[in-house]
Amino acid sequence: MASATQDLDLFVREALARGESKQAMEAALVSAGWQAEQIRGALNVYADVAFPVPVPRPRPYLSAREAFLYLTLFTTLYISAWHLGSLLFKLIEQAWPDPADSEYVVRSLADSIRWSTASVIIAFPVFLFVARYLGQQLARSPAKRLSAIRRWLTYVTLFVAAVVLIVDMITLVNNVLGGELSLRFLLKVVVAALIAGTVFGYYLWDLRKEEQEA
Repeated sequence: MASATQDLDLFVREALARGESKQAMEAALVSAGWQAEQIRGALNVYADVAFPVPVPRPRPYLSAREAFLYLTLFTTLYISAWHLGSLLFKLIEQAWPDPADSEYVVRSLADSIRWSTASVIIAFPVFLFVARYLGQQLARSPAKRLSAIRRWLTYVTLFVAAVVLIVDMITLVNNVLGGELSLRFLLKVVVAALIAGTVFGYYLWDLRKEEQEA
C-alpha cells in the first residue's frame, strides 16, 4: 500500500512538472482504477500556483500540544454528555418517583444529582473554551483540519453517538413490544436520543462542511 501511494505521488509530481492539468491527471487516474479519495489526496498535495516546478502545500503534523488539546476537547465532551444525560435521568426519576424506591435509593439519587451537576459545571465550560480556541486555530490555518488525531477522534465520536442512538431505539422498540411503556421511560429515551443525536449531527455536519470546502 505504501509503495502504491508513492507511485501515485511520483506520477502527480512528474505530470505537474510537465505542465499537465489536474483535470487530465484525474481522468487518467480514474481510468487506471484509482479511488477518488486517493486521487484527491494526491492532487491536493500541490498548490495551484504558477511556478516552473510543482509547489507543495504545507502538510499537517501531529504535535504533543495538538494531541493534548483534542484529547481534552473530546474527553470533556464525553464527560459533559454523559453527566448531562445522567442528571436529566435523575431529575426524571425524582419528578416521577417509583413508589418501591427505599429511603436509601432516594438519598443516593440526591448524591448522584449533585455529582452530575458538578461534572457538567466544570467539564462543559472547559469543552467550550477548548473548542473556541481550536476553532480560531483552524480559521487561521485551515490545513490543520487534516490533523490525523482530529479526524480519528471525530469518527470515534460519531461511532459512539451512533451506537447510543441504535441501542436507544432498540430499547424503545423492545419495551413497546413488551407492553412496558411508561412516561418515565419515554422521557429517558428522548433525553438519550437528543444528546446523542445532537453530538452525531454536529460532527457529521462538520465533516461534510470540511469536505465541501476541500
